[in-house]
Amino acid sequence: MRVVIIGAGPAGLYLAYLLKRRRPDADIKVVEQNPTNATFGFGVVFSDRALDFLRADDEETYAAISPHMESWDDIALVHRNERIVIDGIGFAAIGRLKLLQLLQERLRSVGVEPQYQRVVKSLDELGDNDLIVGADGVNSLVRRTFAEAFGARVHHLANRFAWFGTGKTFDTLTQTFRHTPIGDFNAHHYRYAPGRSTFIVEVDEATFARAGFERMEDADARSLCERVFADALGGSRLISNNSIWRRFPQVSNERWHHGKYVLIGDAAHTAHFSIGSGTRLAMEDAIALDRALAEHADDIASALPAYEAARRPVVEKIVAGAGASAAWYERFAEQMQLEPMEFAMSYVMRSGRVDLDRLRQLSPRFVARYEQARA
Repeated sequence: MRVVIIGAGPAGLYLAYLLKRRRPDADIKVVEQNPTNATFGFGVVFSDRALDFLRADDEETYAAISPHMESWDDIALVHRNERIVIDGIGFAAIGRLKLLQLLQERLRSVGVEPQYQRVVKSLDELGDNDLIVGADGVNSLVRRTFAEAFGARVHHLANRFAWFGTGKTFDTLTQTFRHTPIGDFNAHHYRYAPGRSTFIVEVDEATFARAGFERMEDADARSLCERVFADALGGSRLISNNSIWRRFPQVSNERWHHGKYVLIGDAAHTAHFSIGSGTRLAMEDAIALDRALAEHADDIASALPAYEAARRPVVEKIVAGAGASAAWYERFAEQMQLEPMEFAMSYVMRSGRVDLDRLRQLSPRFVARYEQARA
């Protein structure tokens, strides 16, 4: 079997490893337009039990990645300078570059070396292959080439965000909200390695315009964010890595496969970063596609529909929750009019996937504090 995977992010690297591990004689190629150690952003976060989804299928990769993860059992909100801890909601994080390096090592262990700094402008350049996988993210060439066949849609949210890092180490994943004379700001911040944390700054359209971020130099924008979140940063500086202002793209497709072409990860679907599931979904897509190919004896015509049929219900459930979460963030300035405990409850309930009884089991200390405040 001859396979070309476009994109050497977590989805592409992990799929290539799985395919080659199961099929040593297969011709597996991975092509990536960026250099080996280039990556956008800082740490990536995994919800719930981090990488437990790997254990059943791939104990070795789980063992390679898990020691490098930072984890915590609670999250926190800071609103009107009041810190509210929500217990029982665990997350874990790892540096995006570190994750890529670990997956590169796994891929080399089965004899595959990705082709970096190779820009593919047309799928015709790839030659004759049995399967071509679009693991090439939000701006996927594979999806754009067959946009009509996939039923592709891309919708950008209104809020802007910039993905910074910082040398300050945070105890837990924290959401800090600030009201200022120029508008409302939100920061998502969490540690992903010793002495390193992700610090994503988010603003609504009105604040973005009023602050003049569109016309501002990167250093000036970073300095402004440091002033807004001076208390949270505790004197630490923000670090840039292509930290431009972006709008989150909601990617969806009516179909994930077309002929010998198939989409995985962000090329097929995106989940808003506020739920911490994007990287996990991408790696689970790789597991599902490899499994479908194995179950159908690498018959592409039957394996690709089986992959989509197995994965789509799971993905759509998570993406629906992510969409509800994103909608809450699009109105976070409005939500900030609530008192801190009511604000925290609104935040916890934002995805519509938990009710008060379930939350009482998950986060008993938070619910007790909330009910006491209401009483």
